[in-house]
This record gives sequence, C-alpha cells and structure tokens, in this order.
Amino acid sequence: MFAFLLLWGRNLAPIQSVLSSLGYVGIFFAGLLYAYSFTAVPATAILLLFARSENLYLAGLVAGIGALVGDFIFFKLMRGSFSEELHRLAREKVIINIGKRFHHFKRYALMILASIIIASPLPTELGVAMFSSLKEMTTKRFLIVAYLLHTFGIFIILLIGKTL
Repeated sequence: MFAFLLLWGRNLAPIQSVLSSLGYVGIFFAGLLYAYSFTAVPATAILLLFARSENLYLAGLVAGIGALVGDFIFFKLMRGSFSEELHRLAREKVIINIGKRFHHFKRYALMILASIIIASPLPTELGVAMFSSLKEMTTKRFLIVAYLLHTFGIFIILLIGKTL
C-alpha cells in the first residue's frame, strides 16, 4: 500500500522530492532494499520514481550494485550460519524423495528457478538460498550471476517507470 501511495499519492509529493534529491545514493539504497522480501515492493516503487529523472543505464548499474550487496550479505549468511540447517534439511525423507524424481535435471532446474526469482521482485532470499545450496556456485560466480540478474530485472522496472 505504501508503494502505491508513494507513486500516485498527491500527499506524498514531499517524500517523492526528497527521494529524487538523493540521486544515485538513493538509487543504490533502493537496490539494496530491492534484494529483501519485505522491502522489495517499496524499493520497486522508488526505482519507478527514479526512472522519471535519472539516466536509466547508470541507475540500473548502481541499483544492481546495491541489490548485489544485499544478496551477498544473505549468501554469506546462508553459507556460514545456516549451512548445517541446510544439510539437515537435505537429509529429510521428503526432500530425498523429491530429489530422486528430479535427479537428472535437478541442478539445472534449480539454477533456472533461482535465476528467475533473483531477476524478479520476488523474495530474493529464496533464490539466493537455492544458489548457495549448489556446490559449484562459488562466491565469485554468485556475485557475477546475481549482479547480472538483478541489473536485468531493475532495468525492466526502470523502463516501465520511464513510460509511466
């Protein structure tokens, strides 16, 4: 609801002007917020606002860096603090049965699904958790993939915002 009011609410014009005065620093923080479930929708609204006044290419690159910082924090948390919980979950009977059915293409399906989730304003934590569960997903590879996916998704949002 806040995102809707932020975009189309007449009473929130002062907030809109404060946000636009932040420039690329504000875009970076919008990207950072874009990476988390609870703040993805307001961050999308903020990016739509910035699309009206800022360079789309530079805004997309800067917001992509912000989203990458947010994802990197979560990726490190998943690989460090929650790794034992993920291993325990993988040993559950339900997960083992699902894994047996999709064994041949499980890794590729997981990569595709995680990529779609990260590129969209869906809860990115789920996609990051999927990537962190893959053994071949190194930190460097994750950083590259996550940045490209987020930047692509943010460019789409900015293009939509330019037409509004």
